[in-house]
Formats: sequence, C-alpha cells, structure tokens
Amino acid sequence: MTVHSTEVVVEADGSRLAGDLAVPRDPAGLVVFAHGSGSSRHSGRNQAVAGVLRRHRLATLLLDLLTADEDQADAGTGKLRFDIPLLAERVGAAVEQFREHGPVRGVPVGLFGASTGAAAALVAAGAHPVGAVVSRGGRPDLAGTALERVTAPTLLIVGGRDEQVLRLNQEAAARLRGPQELEVVAGAGHLFEEAGALDEVAGLAADWFARHLPE
Repeated sequence: MTVHSTEVVVEADGSRLAGDLAVPRDPAGLVVFAHGSGSSRHSGRNQAVAGVLRRHRLATLLLDLLTADEDQADAGTGKLRFDIPLLAERVGAAVEQFREHGPVRGVPVGLFGASTGAAAALVAAGAHPVGAVVSRGGRPDLAGTALERVTAPTLLIVGGRDEQVLRLNQEAAARLRGPQELEVVAGAGHLFEEAGALDEVAGLAADWFARHLPE
C-alpha cells in the first residue's frame, strides 16, 4: 500500500505544533490523534494504531500538543499536560486546518485520544464537526460538562485490569449524547502492553471508524 508521509505544522493559539501526516491512496477519512500526558507524536502505541488505520484507507495526523519549549518548561509541573481546554483547542485547530488540506480535503474527520488526550479529543468533538471518536485507556471524565455536547459516535476502549479507569469510563459513557460503546480488552492494563492487546485496540478502532465515518 502506498502511503505519502510528510511533516506538517499546525497553527494554534499563536503556537506552531509539529505533526506527521500520512495519507494512503484515496483516503476514506482522516483520524487526528491526541496523545496522553507526557507523550508525543512519536508514541509507539499510537504509531502502531495509526499504521493499522492506514491499512483501512484512513489518513492519520499525529501531532505534538505542546511545543518543544512548552514541553521542556512543563516537565517539572505537568500543568500544561493536564490543561484539557488548551489541548482541546489545539486538537480543534488541527481538525479545522486539515479539513481543507490538499490530499485530505473534504474527507470526514475522526479523533483518536489516549489517556488525558481522550478528554481533549472529546472536548474538541463537542465543538467541531467530527464524524467519530475513539478513546484508548482514556480519561473522558476530565472533559467535564463537554461530554454532554458530544454527539459523534464514541467508542471507549479500556483494559480489563484498569479498574479505576474502567469505572470512570462507565460513568462518562452515560453522559454522552451520541451513540456510544464501551469495549473492555480482557486481561489488559492501562497501557495495553500485554501480548495482542494493542492489536485488539487497533482492530476495534479501525472497525469503529469504518462504521461511523461517512464516505
């Protein structure tokens, strides 16, 4: 399968965020990734999921939600890493910028959020036209009242051994206004490091986007 990959820049709130855009031939949609706290567009887990999505004709955009300077300055406090409104604003800026970007112009857009990035993805989904959302080991509870503005079909994926996060996802699912499902990956922990766990996550995500991102 031919995939065209390029480094891109997302302009958001006066900041320039580095991203990697990968577009298969004749893409059926674009999935923007929102990574969790302390992670980046180089996250091995998100890279693995993105590779599977591209095999299903979905373009992927992985981006750093903090600039290099912000990331360095925030290393001690973690304040920006948990600033969900800021991160959501940047995810939304990426959605709007790449909705009209050459090779993915006009295709439906989905969001894939991990850990705290899932909250940012859900806040952005409540404010921008997004076709579907997938959360991996996410903290949707951190989206607060924005959950009640999310009408996009949302899939919440949680490891079976991640009991506290599972409870938080169950409570958050009840507050979503659109179609939603909660999938539990048996035997998996928060990071889905167990054999076959991340493959299951990627398969569930690809199926969800295939079902809910309109052609």
